[in-house]
Amino acid sequence: MLTIKTFVFSPVQENTYVLSDQKDACCIIDPGCYFGNERMELQEYIEQQGLTPRLLLNTHCHLDHVFGNKFVHDTWDLPLHLHEKEKPVLEMAPAMGRNWGLPFENYRGPQVLLQPGEKVLLGDDELDILFLPGHSPGSVGFYCAAQGFLIGGDVLFRESIGRTDLPGGDHATLLNSIRQQLWPLPDETVVYPGHGGETTIGWEKKHNPFLK
Repeated sequence: MLTIKTFVFSPVQENTYVLSDQKDACCIIDPGCYFGNERMELQEYIEQQGLTPRLLLNTHCHLDHVFGNKFVHDTWDLPLHLHEKEKPVLEMAPAMGRNWGLPFENYRGPQVLLQPGEKVLLGDDELDILFLPGHSPGSVGFYCAAQGFLIGGDVLFRESIGRTDLPGGDHATLLNSIRQQLWPLPDETVVYPGHGGETTIGWEKKHNPFLK
């Protein structure tokens, strides 16, 4: 049984997730902590809960989702897990940061490539890796079938979808990813997105204006 903790970090208001199991192992997904107090908030939560970080995961590598990668790696010695097609996106992130007035030091550590169709294991719990390109060329989602939730990155939001005007984005590809990979999930599946509040697959099928 996984517990989900959400942090909202950086001027971009990005959702960072910490998933922890009942044996106090945890994974950190899309650490967007930009300021020192945000990094401290993440670390204090993990330490106060008595958690041991085991995995660092990126749904994709746009700058707001990778601000804290280096901090997590330096603090807990975790390699970064990402899709192969996100490697050039990660490389471009510091330049994007300078353009946005948000300079940061990029992650330069080891990389572990996520393979869609395989699973991420955290103790006895598992997350299916779903390939969801469109917002970014190598976007993935982490789906927990046992508990009915998806950590979806910037693919699907409450009554909205991810932007596709950034390098590597493609609107038709994004819509296809949602229809082919997310619509088959149970309607009650809770979607935890990269920004804003959660939603469900069923709600989006009925109410999302981009997918009518």
